[in-house]
Amino acid sequence: MPLHPQRATLDAMLAGWARQQQARFLREDATIAPRVALVRRLVDFSGLYPWEWTPAEAEAFIGHLRSGEKPVAVSTARGYEIALRMFCDYLTDGRYGWAQVCQDRFGRVPAQVFHEWNSVTHVVEYEGRPGRRPLTYDEVQALFDAADGRAEQTRARGRKGTLPALRDAALLKTVYAYGLRRREARGLDLADLRRSPKASQYGQYGALFVRWGKASGGSPPRRRTVLTVPEMDWIVEVLDDWVSRIRPLLRPGALPAVWVTERAGRISLRSVNEAFELARSAAGLPVELDLHCLRHSYVTHLVEFDYPERFVAEQVGHRYASTTAIYTGVSDEYRNRLVRRALEGRPELWEHTP
Repeated sequence: MPLHPQRATLDAMLAGWARQQQARFLREDATIAPRVALVRRLVDFSGLYPWEWTPAEAEAFIGHLRSGEKPVAVSTARGYEIALRMFCDYLTDGRYGWAQVCQDRFGRVPAQVFHEWNSVTHVVEYEGRPGRRPLTYDEVQALFDAADGRAEQTRARGRKGTLPALRDAALLKTVYAYGLRRREARGLDLADLRRSPKASQYGQYGALFVRWGKASGGSPPRRRTVLTVPEMDWIVEVLDDWVSRIRPLLRPGALPAVWVTERAGRISLRSVNEAFELARSAAGLPVELDLHCLRHSYVTHLVEFDYPERFVAEQVGHRYASTTAIYTGVSDEYRNRLVRRALEGRPELWEHTP
């Protein structure tokens, strides 16, 4: 018997649960490790081991997370509850034998602590923060102007950082012009800049081949090709200037990455976020807006350009049109235009309009 049987049993449980998830090809860093850490958080919070848990401990844990200066979001709480429910399912599954182990060692057996009466109910499609929304056209322009201005100011002062500032400006414009996620933008290589047979005027910037799309259920990252749309064709000049003139000044050598650092490495995910945050601050935009809002903006603006729903979903890698609809926040001007178009198609309704 180990010196600390409770702790050793907990470690063995978590190791077994991790192996079960690894067998499903779930990601260690993004999925498995956070879930294991969450179980340990509940152990530390309650002062009890999993075979001692009751629904009361689980409910107190969620209640604790809802309090304080930064209460947990509804979607985050649901994710925690699902993860802890899966852990309890693992412990109570007879195929893994943990109930018998706990009975023999501690005289207690684990039980499910989350059920339909103490779990968050999914009643609406979107549960994100209200302040997280698509940017208006003016806000997008202000963001880009701020990013360009930062590069110009750095250059005018003769300070280091001009090339990274130029990179950040081009990066933000690319994220918006193709509706990219942060990881998708970071993972772009020069070979991912593609020609489009139907848009030869764009040269090698007719499309982007995205290889790091969002994965799900243990699957590898999804791949897709995002076409350059005419309303965003200004990105062709931006990308060409970056690839052919500015990027070589950073001396990336054989590194294939599109977005490189001064140390000839691929830009980090954190640096992608910081590029947006610096421009957002300089533009005076609300702090609730984040990099992902540019993707929401892309979806919204494609819809306002009258692209079909299915095309928009394909561009951003959504499997279901309902997901794309959550991203969309069309302007009043666009909706008024739709109403005007409908009225023009039915003249008999004009007499009822003010």
